Amino acid sequence: MAFLLPVASWAADGPSCTASATEKKLSGAAKTSFMKKCEKDATAACDAAAVEKKIFGAAKNSFTKKCVKDAVGAPA
Repeated sequence: MAFLLPVASWAADGPSCTASATEKKLSGAAKTSFMKKCEKDATAACDAAAVEKKIFGAAKNSFTKKCVKDAVGAPA
């Protein structure tokens, strides 16, 4: 199953949500709103990627969790 867990390729293509927020110099409520929307979008994209790769159950949960974590990035 480990071969099914790589991050969706789209997540590696662009900057993380955190990097984008920093680049846009967002702070306070604007940053919070941006991060919530970005995480929601990443979750939807990662779920879609899991379905496309035919990953289900616990493997899907693990895949989605890592995919979203990578897309959102480390807090700044």
